[in-house]
Amino acid sequence: MAKGITARSEDYSQWYLDVVLKAEMAEHSPVKGCMVIKPTGYGIWEKIQQHLDRMFKETGHVNAYFPMFIPESFLKKEAEHVEGFAPECAVVTHGGGKQLEEPLVVRPTSETIIWDSYRNWISSYRDLPLLINQWANVCRWEMRTRLFLRTTEFLWQEGHTAHATHEEAEEETMKMVRIYQKFAEEYLAMPVLVGRKTDREKFAGALHTYCIEGLMQDGKALQAGTSHHLGQNFAKAFDVKFQDKDKELKYVHATSWGVSTRLIGGMIMTHSDDQGLVVPPRLSPRPVVIVPIWRSDEQMDAVLGCARGMVEGWDPLFYYLDDRDQYKPGYKFNEWELKGVPVRIEIGPRDVENREVVVVRRDTGEKATMPMDGLREKLEAMLVEIQANLFTKAKARVEASTHTVDSYDEYKARIGEGGFFRVFLDHENPEVEQQLQNDTRSTVRCIPFDAEEEEGACMITGKPCKYRVVAAQSY
Repeated sequence: MAKGITARSEDYSQWYLDVVLKAEMAEHSPVKGCMVIKPTGYGIWEKIQQHLDRMFKETGHVNAYFPMFIPESFLKKEAEHVEGFAPECAVVTHGGGKQLEEPLVVRPTSETIIWDSYRNWISSYRDLPLLINQWANVCRWEMRTRLFLRTTEFLWQEGHTAHATHEEAEEETMKMVRIYQKFAEEYLAMPVLVGRKTDREKFAGALHTYCIEGLMQDGKALQAGTSHHLGQNFAKAFDVKFQDKDKELKYVHATSWGVSTRLIGGMIMTHSDDQGLVVPPRLSPRPVVIVPIWRSDEQMDAVLGCARGMVEGWDPLFYYLDDRDQYKPGYKFNEWELKGVPVRIEIGPRDVENREVVVVRRDTGEKATMPMDGLREKLEAMLVEIQANLFTKAKARVEASTHTVDSYDEYKARIGEGGFFRVFLDHENPEVEQQLQNDTRSTVRCIPFDAEEEEGACMITGKPCKYRVVAAQSY
C-alpha cells in the first residue's frame, strides 16, 4: 500500500479521495463543491476529448459553442425540464453593478438556449439532420460533492441534434449510447450495462433515456453516459418547425446526449489499487516513463545519452524521460506508480553496457529485461496487452458481482454487499421505485437492451412482469 493511501478494504470512499489527491489528479477549490483539475487529471480529460471527438466527427457531428448564461424564461418554456433542473440551478440576478432585467441561469444543460438558436437555423427538411456537439462546462448546485464524480461545476460534452422524423431521432439516440459503450469498453477498459432508464429516472423533458452503467470495485453502480430521445417537446416549446417534402410545416424531433469528467472518476474506481492510480494505456497522456539511474556525473552523462539515443524518432507523446536530478530513482518509481503510468522503464549503467532495459508493468507489477533493439514495437504490444488485461479483469469482477434475486427479503439482505441485481420490479409504478429507494437506498439502473423476455412477479407488489431490470446502489 502506498504511503498516504487508505486501503480500499478499510474505507473505500477515503481510498478514492486519497488516490485523486496523492496522484495529483485534482484538488478542492476555494469555492465549495468545485475542483481544480491538475495536469495529471486534465491530461486524461484531453485524451477522452480527443478520442470521443473523433468518434463524433466520424458519425457526421460537428462542434459549436453556446453561451453559459441562459435567460430564466427559456428554462420555463418546457415544464418538465424546469421542474427537473430548478433545484440545481445557480441564478445570476446582478451584473455590472445593476440588477438584471431578467435573471440568468448558469447553464445546467443547454437544451433551451440551443433550441432557441435552432429556431433560426432550421426552416426546411434540407436543413436536417442538424448534428451539433459542444464541449463546455456546466453548473449544478450539488449539496454533496465528490471530486470528479459529482461537483458543482464540471466539464462535459453535450450533443444536440434535430431530425425530420421520430424514427431518425430514435436511431440517433441509440447510435450515441452505443458510441458511449464502445468508448467505455475500448478506451476506459470499463465494462458497462447498456439499457433504458425507467420513466422515473429518465432525463427531465425526454420521451426516454438510454444509458451506460458501470460497476465500481465497491459494488456501487455509476451512470457513465446518457442519450435522450426528446421527441418534439423542445421543438414545440421553442417553435422549431421545418417545411417537409410534402410542403407541410412540422415540428422537428430532437435528441441530446452527454458524458462528463465523471468518466475519470469511473476510470479511477474501476482499475486503481492500494498503490494508487491505474490508467488504461489508451487514455494515458504519456504511456511510458523512462527513469534513468546513475551514481556519478560520468554515469549520468552515459545513461542519459543512451536513453536519449534510444528514444530518437519516438513520438514525444509516447514517452517521458524523467531526467530530474533532484530526486532519487526510488522516489521516481513510487511517483510514477502512484500516478498510474502504464509502463515504467529503468535504465542504469549496466543496462547501457548490455544494451537492454528493465520494463515494469503497472497493471501486474511484472518486471522484464528487454533489449533496446526493437523496444518501441515491444512496448506498443505490451500496452495493447495491458489495455486488454484491465478490461478482462474488470469484466470478470462485474460478472462475479451480478446476481439474480426473486425475493425482496433476500434483496434487502444482500444489496448492501454491492453488485448488479437482476430483479422483477413493477418499474412502471413510480411509487414502487420510491419504496425500493426508501427501503434499500438502491434504484433501478436500467432495463438492459439484452434483457430476455421472462415472466415473473414483482418482488415488492407481486404484479406480473415480462422481464428483469437491473438495480443497484449507486453514486
